[in-house]
Amino acid sequence: MADIKMKPVDAVIVGFGWTGAIMAKELTEAGLNVVALERGEYRDTYPDGAYPNSIDELSHIQRTKLFQDMSKSSFTFRQKTGDVAVPYRQIGAFKPGEGVGGAGLHWSGQHWRVLPEELEIKSHYERRYGKRFIPEGMTIQDFGVSYAELEPHFDFVEKVFGTSGQAYRVNGKVVGDGNPFEADRSDHYALPPQKVPYTSDLFRKAALQVGLHPFIGASSNASQPYTNPYGCQMGPCNFCGFCSGFACYNYSKASPNVNIMPALRLAANFELRPNSNVLRINLDDSKTMATGVTYVDAAGKTVEQPADLVIASTFAYNNARLFLLSGIGKPYDPVSGEGVVGRNIAYQTMSTIQLFYGLDTNTNPFIGSGGVSVAVDDYNGDNFDHGPLGFVGGAPSWCNPAGVKPIAGIPVPTGTPAWGSAWKKAVKDNYVNTVSFDIHGANMVYRDCYVDLDPTYTDKFGQQLLRFTFDWKDNDIKMSRYVTDKMMDVAHAMNPKSINVSVKKFGDHLDLRNYQTTHWAGGTPMGADRKTSVVNRYLQSWDVHNVFAVGSGVFPVGIGYNPTGLAAALTYWSAKAIREQYLKNPRPLVDV
Repeated sequence: MADIKMKPVDAVIVGFGWTGAIMAKELTEAGLNVVALERGEYRDTYPDGAYPNSIDELSHIQRTKLFQDMSKSSFTFRQKTGDVAVPYRQIGAFKPGEGVGGAGLHWSGQHWRVLPEELEIKSHYERRYGKRFIPEGMTIQDFGVSYAELEPHFDFVEKVFGTSGQAYRVNGKVVGDGNPFEADRSDHYALPPQKVPYTSDLFRKAALQVGLHPFIGASSNASQPYTNPYGCQMGPCNFCGFCSGFACYNYSKASPNVNIMPALRLAANFELRPNSNVLRINLDDSKTMATGVTYVDAAGKTVEQPADLVIASTFAYNNARLFLLSGIGKPYDPVSGEGVVGRNIAYQTMSTIQLFYGLDTNTNPFIGSGGVSVAVDDYNGDNFDHGPLGFVGGAPSWCNPAGVKPIAGIPVPTGTPAWGSAWKKAVKDNYVNTVSFDIHGANMVYRDCYVDLDPTYTDKFGQQLLRFTFDWKDNDIKMSRYVTDKMMDVAHAMNPKSINVSVKKFGDHLDLRNYQTTHWAGGTPMGADRKTSVVNRYLQSWDVHNVFAVGSGVFPVGIGYNPTGLAAALTYWSAKAIREQYLKNPRPLVDV
């Protein structure tokens, strides 16, 4: 029994990052009374992005100011079924956000769409390579929505985010030196591309030299002053180098706080409640309709919020936990392969190539912008022949000078002592004379990689933690090492004195200690078949039709690019279906 029962609203949104903010804007525009619940504290450019405290690396990165507090709620990990899972007690391999804006406040700003074949990955690989090409135990499936259906939403997302970039092809016509592998676009980016830093230009020249197709990556860091369709304003990026892990003090990096919240504040039918930790989605006696949610407020009171519509927009995998705790959908069983909630968990592979030059090269790595890059897509998706290689998936590669920090970012050549005068000399000699670039790969999904509720560990509210059963598979290791080996041609063409390659540390098992990427996906996968998906093509629960889930948790497979652009476009796609179909006649939008 709740301590407090609130007045019913039309819609309640659980989690207020990018996807929650987008849904809030769309549903308030539709005339609904909307309440958004965020478990973390209220955050905004002021005071969280106020200069100079906003560029304090110690408080933000080492002391995890904008990240999830692992002492209150965390996750457990094990590599295979049968192992005992252990808690993720401190921020390491990935950095989930907490507070208003979520990870959308501390992200870097790299903005990508998706390759069309990744949306129909199973069908595509079977058509081109045959059904036997997909390895046993790999559970890839199509999204259930096409690139053509999502393209208008990709375009609108870029306008909301103030994305800077150079298109290659618009409405079938080549318009510039953008990515030749990208799909056709309906319009140009919102802003011209950002300036190319020196290190990225070195990468570009070397990539051309070895026959690749480099292009300036799109970034949601504004290249010039901008006002988005909601009337929200951005200032031009000054390349301060404090993007990923920080709130932008210059209003230059897109975030829910900068690009949507100023418009939502003007809406009388919207309310945001921070410090509101949702425990579960409440169901009626039939278990087929949601009646609202129950949450714990800042005072520790249990609150019931009745609502006609529930939007689950928590970070990535957390929607799976919310569904499991609420009894929505059948939990996934890796032994029988039955059930859906928790299946198809995906991460992303990452290897880094570091290049070291002589003294006085002055690459100045402290100058940077979170999203700006020069990238190549030659080995991403199915842009190359996989037939003789024996693996599924690929990886884009990019030189992304985002600002090397003085504590975490001190690259030194192989063989440097871990401490002492020789280490100090190596730091001094190399800090301004290095270049690095990344190979950022797609992680496929497998029958025995999933999430469920941990039987042992609970959070501060006594609820079971989410348990990951996950490890790298041969397919992804082979892919990452292949693409990294190919990109060594670029490294050698850049003519450094020495090279470090982190893929040698990309071993057979996931290592949670060192940061890799925050890009998880799956757990509540979308699809056309309810036997293999939690939500349908409109992101509507198959089991409870007035519950919708948004975010990268709905991806049924990992992709090569960063997930934000696709997650945002899918949210607008879902919101359109809610506004134009569901609100007029609440029902399952796809026949069960």
